[in-house]
Amino acid sequence: MTNKNFLTVKKLSNKFNFAFFKSKGGVSRGSFYSLNCSKVVGDKTKNIEKNIKIALGNLLISKNKIKLINQVHSNKIFFINKNNFNKEFYGDGLVTNEKNIAIGVLTADCAPVFLFDIEKKLICCLHAGWKGALTNICREGIRTFVNKKIKSKNVIAVIGPCLGFKNFEVDKKFKLKFIEKDSKYFKFFKYKNKNKDLFNLRALLNYQINAEGIINIYNLRKDTYKYSKDFFSHRRMTHQKKSKTGRMVNIISF
Repeated sequence: MTNKNFLTVKKLSNKFNFAFFKSKGGVSRGSFYSLNCSKVVGDKTKNIEKNIKIALGNLLISKNKIKLINQVHSNKIFFINKNNFNKEFYGDGLVTNEKNIAIGVLTADCAPVFLFDIEKKLICCLHAGWKGALTNICREGIRTFVNKKIKSKNVIAVIGPCLGFKNFEVDKKFKLKFIEKDSKYFKFFKYKNKNKDLFNLRALLNYQINAEGIINIYNLRKDTYKYSKDFFSHRRMTHQKKSKTGRMVNIISF
């Protein structure tokens, strides 16, 4: 399902409240135009706070607290509740069972991944870039559900917009890191020339999620690099020789 300012999956909207926000609909200007929600890229704090409020309002959860994590391209995941809500966490995943807490991750080419169970006991958000994929952050997220006695067959995964296969150019050393981790990862690369390959991040994440017994996987197949009017892209910024770009917010709540 596509909204003017965000994407979601209509058939799942009666189960959970979630959205992958675009770069549109906010108050930021210049390189951060317009719904930038990151505090570490150089945007004004007042703009970021307004943008986050706008996003929560679009999901009709303005009264909810929202928890974001200090992202470090890892596979570390933290369980959030009302007691540790104000604590600073450094990692790339959040899990909660609190009804009045929304959780989210920021992206600009990396993949945002949501996990939730059909019995509405737990929600999880993950920031999965290539480093997160290499260390299998999706597996770590799914295991938090299993550790809570939630069956894999009851878990649903949704993967949002990310850098597309055709635009994810990598060198041979990059490819070797993945093959050394698991020889089966070879199939997620496509030869481009003697120096470069193309990497299919989305396909690898689907593979890793499915390997944990999750069969209900939904994909919002939008390339953040390609659709410049809808998404921030760190790689596009680099290719255009710009110094700054914003970050999209991706939010899930009960």
